[in-house]
Amino acid sequence: MKKNILVIGSLNYDLVVSADHLPIPGETIIGGNFKTYPGGKGANQAVAIARMGGIVGIIGHVGQDSYGDALISTLRKDGIDPRWISREGDEATGVAMINVDKAGQNTIVVASGANGLVSRLQVLQAEEAFVDVGVLVMQLEIPLDAVQEGIRIARGKEITIILNPAPALELPVDLLSSVNYLIPNQTELLMLSGQKDVESGIEYLLKLGVETVVVTLGGDGVVLAKDGFRKKLPAYEVDVVDTVAAGDAFVGAFAVALSEGKQLEQAAEFASAAAAISVTRLGAQPSLPTRAEVEAFINERKKQ
Repeated sequence: MKKNILVIGSLNYDLVVSADHLPIPGETIIGGNFKTYPGGKGANQAVAIARMGGIVGIIGHVGQDSYGDALISTLRKDGIDPRWISREGDEATGVAMINVDKAGQNTIVVASGANGLVSRLQVLQAEEAFVDVGVLVMQLEIPLDAVQEGIRIARGKEITIILNPAPALELPVDLLSSVNYLIPNQTELLMLSGQKDVESGIEYLLKLGVETVVVTLGGDGVVLAKDGFRKKLPAYEVDVVDTVAAGDAFVGAFAVALSEGKQLEQAAEFASAAAAISVTRLGAQPSLPTRAEVEAFINERKKQ
């Protein structure tokens, strides 16, 4: 497999407030620290890939503002090719308003902004970005027609397709049946499938034609499923500080492992270690580990 990886996805700036607990509707609480971090699922996954040693480019859209400047600068620092990021139009760069409680759980509200301008045409015009790519990674924080165009081009070039269906929404059957690896969390799995439990949700998606379903369950581990095969891997036990971007750490590391020829179980174990490290740190991109950190973490756990 060709080792280069392409991400098509969102770029946001994260505005994060910590608090003792998450507010209920109508409640005002006094929070703690306020911090800003580069984020967005597309950008997070691209950074995760780069820190795992992957060669990665990203197709996306930011505004002509300071947040857009900062996001592009951050990507460059991680060695990510930003040439396919558009800044056309008047929309502001996307932002995410994030509340994090003392247990590390969070609520997130995203104002998509310029992410909504990612289009089928932009992806088509960036077809050069698919050259020498072995794995395509996408999410659902951009318009669906852009995702569909990415899948169309990737299928024509026999590129492995990873879709992280977040935020979850109803997807066409022909899109799902074109995906090689679908990586939802439990909530997204149940919303996508309309089923009431993980196993029924997996069965439903496999019958629709998804090749492999990888369900991330947070502290309960990860379930791997394809036709005739099921396996649940336990999560690594760590002290949780902030779960923001844990899924992005998993997806990025998983993509790199696949690009290097690792099999499903090996890729998931590697990705689980990356996600475990990420939840011990605050912020989205600041929490994403390097490959050296992941390998050291795995080796240390093997000794225990």
